Amino acid sequence: MLDSVRIRLTAWYSAVLALVLVLVSATTYLMIRKTSMQRTDAELAVLADSFVVTFEDELADEAATGAAAVVSAAHQSMIEHRSGSDAFAVVDADGQVLATSNDGSLSNVVPNSQAARALSSSEFQAFAKNAETENTSFATIARPRFRAYSRHFKAGDKSLVLVVLQSLHAQNEALETIRAAFAWMILLGLLLAGTGGYFLARKSLAPVVAMGTHARRIGASNLHERLPVQNANDELGQLAAIFNDLLNRLDQSFERQRRFIADASHELRTPLAILRGEAEVAMSQPGRSAEEYLESVRILHEETSRLIKIVEDLFTLSRADAGQYQLSLEEVYLEEVVADCAHSARTLAREKNIELQVDAAAECPVEGDEPLLRRMILNLLDNAIKYTAAGGRVTVACQAGTADCEVHVTDTGSGIPEDLQARVFERFFRADPARSRTAREGGAGLGLSIAQWIAQVHHGKLALVQSDAHGSHFAVYLPLHQTAPAASD
Repeated sequence: MLDSVRIRLTAWYSAVLALVLVLVSATTYLMIRKTSMQRTDAELAVLADSFVVTFEDELADEAATGAAAVVSAAHQSMIEHRSGSDAFAVVDADGQVLATSNDGSLSNVVPNSQAARALSSSEFQAFAKNAETENTSFATIARPRFRAYSRHFKAGDKSLVLVVLQSLHAQNEALETIRAAFAWMILLGLLLAGTGGYFLARKSLAPVVAMGTHARRIGASNLHERLPVQNANDELGQLAAIFNDLLNRLDQSFERQRRFIADASHELRTPLAILRGEAEVAMSQPGRSAEEYLESVRILHEETSRLIKIVEDLFTLSRADAGQYQLSLEEVYLEEVVADCAHSARTLAREKNIELQVDAAAECPVEGDEPLLRRMILNLLDNAIKYTAAGGRVTVACQAGTADCEVHVTDTGSGIPEDLQARVFERFFRADPARSRTAREGGAGLGLSIAQWIAQVHHGKLALVQSDAHGSHFAVYLPLHQTAPAASD
């Protein structure tokens, strides 16, 4: 049951609300009880002062003297201040009760027996005895509950103590009513909050349920579908937007993977078909001359070499995608790598009557994997030579910037159409789809993809700076390796 987010939200909301209601109710109840008790104490103090004034007047009017006059004056004062919820007692300095409102002649003053039980209780006797040592004091006498107040006063030369009792029955009933009202308020509040909270949580989480239901239907075959966004500004709308962005990336990744597999299959199928065709021709014509057999073997060798290169490139890219390619990092002087690669590429350039210019005089230390860096430069040079017509020029330059080592490869080829420049680093992409895939100069469209990956794993980048009818310009930016200065003797 608690597995549901709606139930947990409702439970937490109800628990917090219950705690708040209980704290507020308890605090309010204690304040009301304290205020009520303070009001009762104030009434008792006023009543005691009024009783003393009346007692002094009655004592002055008494014809008798001594203890009889004190008792008579006390009884008369009790009659004048009679109340069904109050009781009085006059105690002398020895703790002897001289007069109470429960005396037989005054029994009509208290209409019930609660005051009588309070005046005869042991708690009252203890309070009256303790009142001898204190000028004024308050106490609560339980069962029945009365609030007691003691006050010292004089009767001639005698020191007396007046004890006034007030019933707490009405106050307790009012407090009980308040407690019941608070209890019902808490229960009703929790019921309303729980019901409303559940429906509010259900309504708030309805978009999540809808997104979950919709996401459950999305698979590899319908990655183009997207989650509904009801309110793009709230948290759920932002979550749906983030999930849709994830679906966009997955869709693009799946599309690239499908295109990669289709292009790889197509690239592998062409040399395999040639290999098979040449083998069948060789086997079907046993009377062929040695030169014809050598030509078939040459074609088989070229296509096998091409097939091996495609497979090696695919293997490199697959290891790169899986993050399994381990770099062997060391300090490499990039200008030396550029010079060596240019020397290796001169043969290809000479075959096409292309001028290859090298400018790699500046010292450019980088930290990298030298075989991979060599492969990156060779791929760029190979790509420039392939797409430069005879009589053209390819230039490779290496220079050190403030924080980067830069390698620039430019050619005088026909360039890449502007609408295709954004796809130049895609795998199996060729700007000239009409170019023969089996001709020697035709590539598989993986060179620039591998070169870009090599630049990225070295924390650099490969960019197409410019490409138009006058040629193309590729640039590699790699972090400059700061060589530690040698220690001086």
